[in-house]
Amino acid sequence: MGKQLIYSVYFILPVLLLWGAKPAKKGEWNDGLSLEQTKAFQGFLTICIMLHHIGQKTCASWLFPKSRIIPGLEFFVPIGYILVSFFLFFNGYGAYKSFHTKENYLNGFVKKRVLPVVLALYSTTVIFFIARLLVGEKMDVPGALLYLSSIKLCNPNTWYVIVLPFFYLAFYFSFMFIKKDGFAVFSTTAFVVLYMLLGTRIDHNDYLIRGEWWWNCVHMFPIGIIFAKYENKIIPHLKKYYWVYAIAAVLALYPLYLYSCFAQDFFSYYGENFFAPDKVMRRRLTLLSQVLVTTDFVFAALLLGMKVKIGNRFLKFMGTITLEFYLIHGLFVELCDHTFDGGVKSPFPIRNVFLYVLVVFAFGVPSAILLKKLHGLILGTGKRKAKEEILKKAS
Repeated sequence: MGKQLIYSVYFILPVLLLWGAKPAKKGEWNDGLSLEQTKAFQGFLTICIMLHHIGQKTCASWLFPKSRIIPGLEFFVPIGYILVSFFLFFNGYGAYKSFHTKENYLNGFVKKRVLPVVLALYSTTVIFFIARLLVGEKMDVPGALLYLSSIKLCNPNTWYVIVLPFFYLAFYFSFMFIKKDGFAVFSTTAFVVLYMLLGTRIDHNDYLIRGEWWWNCVHMFPIGIIFAKYENKIIPHLKKYYWVYAIAAVLALYPLYLYSCFAQDFFSYYGENFFAPDKVMRRRLTLLSQVLVTTDFVFAALLLGMKVKIGNRFLKFMGTITLEFYLIHGLFVELCDHTFDGGVKSPFPIRNVFLYVLVVFAFGVPSAILLKKLHGLILGTGKRKAKEEILKKAS
């Protein structure tokens, strides 16, 4: 019976998402692009990403020996890149909207947008480095330096916070030095596309740009920018033909996902393993299938958000710690796994998957809160927010 409890997540998740949801009345619209709604949905997706990482440790097809496989979270194993695509869309969307609505937005852009992400990367890298030493991983000086520099990932979930600062910097330099808005958008988009083309040329490895998960959803960053640029034209059009687009987007999602699975099997990201002379082309054809499914996923989420306002206290809270929880929960995933990131034996292996999920969440949330407070102290954001609140009350 205990082993079957894990299937309750498929009931719990819809309840978490829809608790407190408010459908819009006929002829009325919800702002599906509002910061409040998108943060709430990101909080929900962060929980799904946690389940994705635990699923990879408990029921992924590549686990060995096969006796390690415990069913329950198979649904989440292959969809991590789809979940992260929503975050990248709003990274791009938010940067463009802020540039056009906030005065002198680019002044201090690096400090406000780039530095917090870099700090999150290296603070969790140090935490994982200490954890690796404590669980008994042996490393020489070059190995330690590779870990601490994040050239080799000490925290295995940090690819996102490694590539995001480069996309932000591409945005910053494009919009700082290119006066024509369309050319600045093109420049940022070109940077991300070139990164994807570079990624498809690199074989799977132990260092930077390790595999397809480093680049198979990053196209959503420029798509978010382009959407923001033409939002005033896109949204009225979507409202006019809403049910056509909504039904089409939802119905297309599963077939597009199946096609992406077919493309991975037929073309393969792993052409180097069977000495394929056209391995780069194979990767790009597979990538195209995932571009389609991620774009449709975000499009469907936005369309549904136009008619249903989601949000409750739990999602609102999770939306405030998404980055920190994303980065720190993996520590407890590793500590409770069979081995710590494929190395030494983990000290607290848990075979009951439902208990595994509860432990990771129970330790991940307070750790994320502490991590956020630490980052706030280092960056001084806590004092700045307090000053803003005082000024608001005074006015």
